[in-house]
Amino acid sequence: MGMPITVEVVDNIDDTEFEAIFTYFKAVDERYSTYKTTSEISQINHGLPENQWSSEMRLVLDLCEQTKRLTNGYFDINRNGNLDPSGLVKGWSINNAAKKLLDLGIVNFYIEAGGDIQVHGINASNKSWEVGIRNPFNIDEIIKVIKLHDEGVATSGTYIRGEHIYNPFDKNQKISRVKSLTVIGPNVYESDRYATAAFAMGETGITFIDSIPGLEGYMVDDHKLATFTKGFDRYTA
Repeated sequence: MGMPITVEVVDNIDDTEFEAIFTYFKAVDERYSTYKTTSEISQINHGLPENQWSSEMRLVLDLCEQTKRLTNGYFDINRNGNLDPSGLVKGWSINNAAKKLLDLGIVNFYIEAGGDIQVHGINASNKSWEVGIRNPFNIDEIIKVIKLHDEGVATSGTYIRGEHIYNPFDKNQKISRVKSLTVIGPNVYESDRYATAAFAMGETGITFIDSIPGLEGYMVDDHKLATFTKGFDRYTA
């Protein structure tokens, strides 16, 4: 889906097992990329009958609908009459890749795709994994460092990919008050889907994240001010 992927494994892993993780991500891209006319989601958007959809696609679209309900309609995969589940698929696929590593007995690793991250265990220095939050006004600057052990983190914003998230209740109104919103969760699947929805809410998104048990957030607004949830500080380095 047009994004770099990084996998760092601290434990011993053979080349075949390592390559299998990237093979999985390639398969995800082939099925869900809206940029490829051959993908299943593109075929659905061009009229593929529902009885020909794969069981995995049905699962993902059900998860999207569930997320829409949980976020009061702010997570919406409809884009001008087409379906685009990438706001959920990225975190979902990273989380699945993490499960594959755990099933292999790998417990110390880092997976990142397009800025969304899942970590487990410890890094090569025998310490917690450290993740930097970028300054949306200067992406070469890190404004906050968080320490993670078995969590996921996702950031939604427009400072790299441009305008790609919208308020489904006012699609003509650009989200300008919020520049970035980072969510830490029990896994990257939860972090990613809620970060997308919260960003679509605008400046009230951080309050929404604060209301969800197990999630913490950090928002930077258009005045270069940061607002964070009550428990966010326990993750700061």
